[in-house]
Amino acid sequence: MSELPLDHVHIAPDDPSDEPAPAVVVLHGRGANEKDLLPVARSLPDDLHVVSLRAPDRLQGGFTWYELDLSGGGLHQSQPAAADFERSRGLVRESIDAAVDAYGIDADRVGLLGFSQGAITSLSLLLDDPDRYSWVVALHGYLPDSHREVAPDGIADKPVFIAAGGADEIIPAARTEAAADRFETLGAAVEYTVFDGGHGIGPAEHEALIDFVERQIA
Repeated sequence: MSELPLDHVHIAPDDPSDEPAPAVVVLHGRGANEKDLLPVARSLPDDLHVVSLRAPDRLQGGFTWYELDLSGGGLHQSQPAAADFERSRGLVRESIDAAVDAYGIDADRVGLLGFSQGAITSLSLLLDDPDRYSWVVALHGYLPDSHREVAPDGIADKPVFIAAGGADEIIPAARTEAAADRFETLGAAVEYTVFDGGHGIGPAEHEALIDFVERQIA
């Protein structure tokens, strides 16, 4: 396993070649770890590199990308703690650059797949630098206040799959829908769906995200 700034799991394409291959970079949710979303990642096309990153800070039995800023109210008004959030996004960018060099990844064909905190981080990374990422899958997340007014060049027509849970009590669908609306306003190619269930990835959502990724790398 090559050294990256963040601990990770790397899964190579089933049929490796000397040519750089596309990749999906996976960002887990709060309190989980780099293995949490591997069942989802393994179901994606087998010509992808999978680089599943571990968040930098410990949280009980898992890890977190940032602490929560609850100054706006309760959980449903929470925001990422600014310093933690900036640091984590920088570590993700550095880890992607290192993975490109270490694993023979096509730097022009890197997608992000995030759940919850990982989705919030993924959407924000896309707005930080749209040209770095080919597409984004953001599951059960929202767009933080730090990025709500960001309007970078390069976001037009960028494929973005955003999913919410109709019964999600951690990140209500309304917060996720607001993120989808913002990306649509910016001109991204948004696919937004509210699925049955709570704060998790159900079968219909799983099937839909696989379809989305397959279309991006066809």
